[in-house]
Parts: sequence; C-alpha cells; structure tokens
Amino acid sequence: MSKASKILKMWRRLERRPGGRWLFSRAVSWQAPYFSTIRPTVRVLEPGSCEVGMDKRRAVTNHIGSVHAIAMCNLVELAGGLMTDATVMPDYRWIPKGMTVEYRAIAKTDLIAHARPRDPDAPLTANADYPVVVDVRDSASQIVLHAEITMWLTRPKSG
Repeated sequence: MSKASKILKMWRRLERRPGGRWLFSRAVSWQAPYFSTIRPTVRVLEPGSCEVGMDKRRAVTNHIGSVHAIAMCNLVELAGGLMTDATVMPDYRWIPKGMTVEYRAIAKTDLIAHARPRDPDAPLTANADYPVVVDVRDSASQIVLHAEITMWLTRPKSG
C-alpha cells in the first residue's frame, strides 16, 4: 500500500519524538473520548500490527482488585481499530460489527494488547468483513484475554 491513513501518518510523525507516543495516545483518546477511561499508551502501530498498553490502576479494577473485563474490552477495541485503520486503504471506513471474547486468566498487572489481522494475506475489499485477532497479555506475557473482532469495511459514498 503506497498511501497511509491520517492516523498512521500522525503516528509516524510522533512516535520517535520525546513525548510523541504519549501525545499520540492522548490525541486518539480525545478523538474517541471513551478510550480515555483506560489511559492507553500506543506502543506500536504499523500495517498489520498494533500494540497498546494500559496500566493497572484503581479506576480500571473490579471488586476483587483485578482489571475489569470491560476495561480490557475497551483496550481490545482500541488496538483492533488502530491496527485496522493503519492496514486498510485510506479511503476505507471501518466499524466494529461484532466481538467475541475469551477470558483466560485473571488480569492482575499492567496489560498490553496486540492486534493483528486473522488472515494477513486475505484481500481487503469494501462491503466485507475484516477479522481481527487481539491478545491481551499481562506483565508475565501470559494471555489473559483473547478476542476476535469483526470489522465491517466500506467506502464512503461519493457525491
């Protein structure tokens, strides 16, 4: 792909600058305010891959002191959406159509979500599903959550 999305271009401009990842992460959260609830930090963004971190803190924990399931789902959707945006053609739009989640272990530490296409070699076409896989790992690299998101790809109507 010769063209990059606006998000990917912004990432490439900021990622290596002092405070650039923090600034990029805040800008994404400002654009989609619900993501700010988890205070994400984007660590990697490139076509076919995205890593987003989330610190374990009181605001994202549940009654037993582990990271809340919905906070992890928020992390998954952010990582999957950014990866999709960086991967598909810039004139495509996408929206999550569905998500399945498997909780595999109690999340007791900071977390990192890694998103990737389920089939990296599948053709990208408009008006089609685009399956994304996201694994969330704890600080010991144990998968605490596995998710699959079905993104719906479209092209804006012209005119």
